[in-house]
Amino acid sequence: MALPVIGVRPPAAPRRSRLGRTLTARAVLVTCAVALVSVLVTAIVAVPLAIRGAERRDQQALAAQARLAAEVLRTRLDRGRTVDEERLIQQLRDQGIDAYLIRRGTVDRSGLPARVVQRIGQGRNVSARRSVNGHRALVEGRALPGGNGVVLSRASSNGLWAQVLLSLWLPLLAGLAAGVVAGLLLARRLARPIRVAATAAARLRAGDRAVRVPVEPPDEVADLAEALNGLAAALTTSEGRQREFLLSVSHELRTPLTAIRGYAEALADGVIDTDGTADAGRTMLAEAQHLDRLIGDLLALARLEAADFPLEPVPVDLTRLAADAEPTWSGRCAAVGVSFRLETPGQPVSAYTDPGRIRQVVDGLLENALRVVPPGAPVVLAVRPVGADPADGGVLEVRDGGPGFTDDDLAVAFERGALHERYRGVRKVGSGLGLALAAGLVRRLGGEIVAGHAPEGGAAFTVRLPGDPYRIRTSA
Repeated sequence: MALPVIGVRPPAAPRRSRLGRTLTARAVLVTCAVALVSVLVTAIVAVPLAIRGAERRDQQALAAQARLAAEVLRTRLDRGRTVDEERLIQQLRDQGIDAYLIRRGTVDRSGLPARVVQRIGQGRNVSARRSVNGHRALVEGRALPGGNGVVLSRASSNGLWAQVLLSLWLPLLAGLAAGVVAGLLLARRLARPIRVAATAAARLRAGDRAVRVPVEPPDEVADLAEALNGLAAALTTSEGRQREFLLSVSHELRTPLTAIRGYAEALADGVIDTDGTADAGRTMLAEAQHLDRLIGDLLALARLEAADFPLEPVPVDLTRLAADAEPTWSGRCAAVGVSFRLETPGQPVSAYTDPGRIRQVVDGLLENALRVVPPGAPVVLAVRPVGADPADGGVLEVRDGGPGFTDDDLAVAFERGALHERYRGVRKVGSGLGLALAAGLVRRLGGEIVAGHAPEGGAAFTVRLPGDPYRIRTSA
């Protein structure tokens, strides 16, 4: 029969893209807006420049015509109106140019500004834009000897704007289209790794831990891919350790339960006589106590990260706390041939902590040490201040002369069940919860705990506790 999958939801259906809601759409809109603004700015700047350029060319062409006309008429203006003059004037008129002849400071017909006539009569050339016959026009005048001169005018073209725009609309439109295409390609390029990452995240949520995202530039996309790959690897490692932890806890629960069940069945079947009842009861009681401690550790670990985990920190003398623990542990060590040593500075060492919880940590560390230390080897409980200032806090240290840990062991010493899984069947191990519980308690109390190598040859666990209540770090 197939078992239902619990706690895994199928990937959510992708949301339908709406204009402006997806990265691709937004990138396209932004690039289109940028291209449109660029085109408008280009048009605003280019059109007036093009118009001024066209007018300058017209002015230069009219100036050339004026010089030519002045050369032709230089010796003929004093003779009166001639056929050559009429022919020249008609040719210019056919080109859209009005010609004005000035003899001895007098213009041959009206419409030309008096100021222009006066300047020519004074022997000065004219090159300007003036109103001629009520219309804006380009004016080019060339003075000749004797107050004579020739003035040509051409009406300014009112269609220059339209002409320039007609000549520029195709390049501007091509630039806008290129911006749109570039925006679309850029948006698709930017959105592709994000879509890949989103798909990978959905597969991770669905339980696929083998998913990996290719690491590609740019750096931000590569960082995202590496983060997702790291998350997948961390989930794989975490879930593997959880499975190992559950298997370990199951084994630890089964061992006392098996013993209790075996003795209970023996008592029920009458296999154990009256003389053996007391021994069976003591064995069952010891296994029940072991089971109770294991369940208590599990419950403590489960509640450790809760906001309402009970803590009652007060000023504590660590020297006194260690001295109170000495009778219990020196007796237990002596019973198995292990020497117990207490090292204190001979003066109070202040810390701000929960005395019950920190004693629980000390007892757990000593229990672990006593489990692995061979007869004749030492177990040391040491106390020292952190510094000269009492507000710096104090240090509790548990060292032993047991087999100790490797450097690889130290890296995972406080992970649930990690050392238990490594050394099960190799040497005596506990439930795999003690060190994790001790580390969690120390962190909740605002302290630090580290594992290392002891000078006695075994393991050393150093607990540093704050002396100032304001230095306690709160845990989420």
